[in-house]
Amino acid sequence: MKGIVNLSLVITIFLYTAQAQQHHGYDADGDEHKDYYSPPHYMYEYKVHDPHTGDMKSQHETREGDVVKGYYTLHESDGTIREVHYTADKHNGFNAEVKRIGHAQHAPVYGYHHSVGLEHGY
Repeated sequence: MKGIVNLSLVITIFLYTAQAQQHHGYDADGDEHKDYYSPPHYMYEYKVHDPHTGDMKSQHETREGDVVKGYYTLHESDGTIREVHYTADKHNGFNAEVKRIGHAQHAPVYGYHHSVGLEHGY
């Protein structure tokens, strides 16, 4: 009985190894195929919208091989929105176009007083 269990284990391991070789880098003739370079491809995106803290921003980026394209936006403290569209590749480097959307509105300054002596000519 012990010999049958061991033989069954050997056959199972052999079949698993053969299947792994077939699906992981070996072609139909048994020759190993090595893919040393696969061009990177990805896409990601995120958004934050927190009215309690005023944190509002987003970003989107894609990459196909050596070419990256994307944009991001963020709400500035003066009420404007900064929008940046960018590209990057090995020939042109990093390039960005920055836009400011809206009109800046600054909060009033409290607690600032003019010098009393200058008002009266002293």
